[in-house]
Amino acid sequence: MNRAAAAVVPLSIPSPDLSWSGISVGPLTFHTYALCLMAGIAAAVWLTSRRLTARGGPPGAVLDIAIWAVPFGIIGARIYHVVTHLGNYVDDPVSALYVWEGGIAILGSLIGGTVGAAIGCRRAGVRLLSFADALAPAMLLAQAIGRLGNWFNHELYGSPTTLPWGLEIPSSNGAFPPGLPDGTLFHPLFLYEMLWNLLGIAVILLLERRVAMRWGTAFGAYLVWYGAGRVWLELLRIDPTSVTPLGLPANVWGALAAVVTGVTLIVVQRRRHPEPETSVLLPGREPVAADEQATPEQADAPEQQEASDEQAAPGQQATSSGTGTPPTTSA
Repeated sequence: MNRAAAAVVPLSIPSPDLSWSGISVGPLTFHTYALCLMAGIAAAVWLTSRRLTARGGPPGAVLDIAIWAVPFGIIGARIYHVVTHLGNYVDDPVSALYVWEGGIAILGSLIGGTVGAAIGCRRAGVRLLSFADALAPAMLLAQAIGRLGNWFNHELYGSPTTLPWGLEIPSSNGAFPPGLPDGTLFHPLFLYEMLWNLLGIAVILLLERRVAMRWGTAFGAYLVWYGAGRVWLELLRIDPTSVTPLGLPANVWGALAAVVTGVTLIVVQRRRHPEPETSVLLPGREPVAADEQATPEQADAPEQQEASDEQAAPGQQATSSGTGTPPTTSA
């Protein structure tokens, strides 16, 4: 009897207790969502630094660029989320600042992060697209880690499902669809995106082994992969962003724009740069070879030698024009 009862118990993915959404240490509270984002950022900086340094980038440059890219990315991500979910902030506009409660749009982080990365790359002397190529798989890694935060926050789930990996969401959740019975399972979109991103890392690394993915083409592949994944994931969501033309959520249009941008970047850059990329540094920022370097004293040596030769020349001419015998006088 017990065995038969166990056989009909549906499999599912439980949601963690909301007490796990934050860790309190004295007066401070560390939100799990934020910790996941920070872990993803740290992993991305580590992987990007390894890749860029291996391509000739200066050590520490990625950290210098990240100091600009990360804040701009977070700001862009929050602005994008608020703009596409305006209805959630009409009654309490100040809550738009509560980033720790969730609501970071990766599509917005791409826009803001690009602006910050452009500033950081210029200051570090690194080509923006070369940095983006090194970043491509690292972005997917960061996004995969960051999606764990959505699980702790009981968010980013899709339509109801009876699949054995359905996600449990308590009916007390503010986003729980009205009219559905307690115990309804939902598509775990956060998990789908995690797996999609991890697969994308493998795809990009494999492509780099077989094709020259430089001059921005690796980042273009990232945009295509991530954008394509977000299109079908957004169509499964039951808490879509604001509806825009043709009845599609705003995030679907944003994801399609990412795909188009990625394809354009690949096509244009492969035509503009059929040659291999020999340096990730901006023109004029390449290190000077040892034999091309000269100290001020070494640079002045030829001029000093030339002046010394000119001073010695009159004496040499006088010596060469003499007869070699002293002059004589008549008695």
